[in-house]
Amino acid sequence: MQKTVVIDVVGLTRSVLGEHTPFLTKWTAQAKGALVHPVVPAVTCSAHATYLTGKSPEEHGIVGNGWYFEEECEIKFWRQSNKLIHAEKIWEVAKAADPTFTCANMGWWYNMYSKADYSLTPRPQYLADGRKMPDCYTQPPELRDRLQEKLGTFPLFSYWGPKTTIKSSQWIAEASKLTDEWYDPTLTLIYLPHLDYNLQRIGPKDPRIAKDLREIDALCQDLITFYEAKGAQVILLSEYGISEVSNPVHLNRVLREHGYIAVREERGTELLDAGISQAFAVADHQVAHVYVNDKSKLAEIKQLLQQLPGVQEVLAGDERNKYKLAHERCGDLVAVADKDSWFTYYFWLDDAKAPDYARMVDIHKKPGYDPVELFTNPDIKFLVPLVAGKVLKKKLGFRMVMDIIPLNAKLVKGSHGRVPENNSEWPVLYSKGPGQLPQEIAATDVFSVILAHLRPATVNMPQQAS
Repeated sequence: MQKTVVIDVVGLTRSVLGEHTPFLTKWTAQAKGALVHPVVPAVTCSAHATYLTGKSPEEHGIVGNGWYFEEECEIKFWRQSNKLIHAEKIWEVAKAADPTFTCANMGWWYNMYSKADYSLTPRPQYLADGRKMPDCYTQPPELRDRLQEKLGTFPLFSYWGPKTTIKSSQWIAEASKLTDEWYDPTLTLIYLPHLDYNLQRIGPKDPRIAKDLREIDALCQDLITFYEAKGAQVILLSEYGISEVSNPVHLNRVLREHGYIAVREERGTELLDAGISQAFAVADHQVAHVYVNDKSKLAEIKQLLQQLPGVQEVLAGDERNKYKLAHERCGDLVAVADKDSWFTYYFWLDDAKAPDYARMVDIHKKPGYDPVELFTNPDIKFLVPLVAGKVLKKKLGFRMVMDIIPLNAKLVKGSHGRVPENNSEWPVLYSKGPGQLPQEIAATDVFSVILAHLRPATVNMPQQAS
């Protein structure tokens, strides 16, 4: 099989390529390129599962970055077991065709416990005293120690939160190069999240994005040059584009005001109780799964939500097949935002009763995705000494709460999840490899494009997406 590398540059679109990306602009001009009609929801976990299986969410089951686990009555985001994907992955197909094939998955999601030969994913240590320590998980286990000995501890706080920088993408890139030198995998999948941060934080039209574009351009130049020198075919790919938004929509607050949501009060704060709520929304950027425990309320809840400003459509039953989402994990209703809007997870009506995790970076406790974690609270005076004091307490072994995240969803200026009207904001795929690419492909076709690079003599490239 032909050595192939797939570099996933999150947020890369035709609209961001230009003067601030000189290397990528030149490289893509010399390559074949296709627009990728985004999967819905156009979010990391659904996109990765679709690309790696060639199946839609209704088949592989990854209906978002998180969903309602009905048997546990809990909303869970950012799980990591590869067994959650209910379809055959590309490394399994390739290995069946060629037993000598090997794969390195460097940061793509649902990374743990797969049949990929080598893998890397962020995995903090959660200590008994409540501390969260930066770390990563690898397969084989000793790869973690070798990488961190060479590169230092995985920079978790540069990977997500208000301190995000290019450092986490650089670390993953260097780890990928080292893994290639040590193991020489046939297929390497690399995840570079850097553009995801400020495109959401300040929006795609803010001139400050130029710095982020220059940084990712330089990193891609280093990676592509490295792999091309080894004779590898490089596929440059993205999961989604990020569009400018200004209107957060609080679906759960509306559901609560109409009596559908139940909460528990603990220590003066409120927690969403999904198990006894009549209905609740699991917000995931510009798409929300609405789970209705009382099915007799379906029609009235659909009517309520589709009348809200910022909601483009609400799909029920077979209507969800419009986006091939009708899996058992999917909500009874699927809400899609309009182009200027996105959905928050907020369910409290009084900020004084917001749960403690609301003011923290806590991707596992929140019953929905929260891009406001990219900010620090602008109302906090003397933020730097406050954070320094908290960090000192943490190092000394004291319990502390890093409650510096604001509750102002208006701060967010970019989002994704729906299909943008302007296809210059769609994800892209570029390659100098074999065969021809149509101008547009379906997200499910990315699988066959990768396979065609691995086995150029036996696999056909996809046709124009319909």
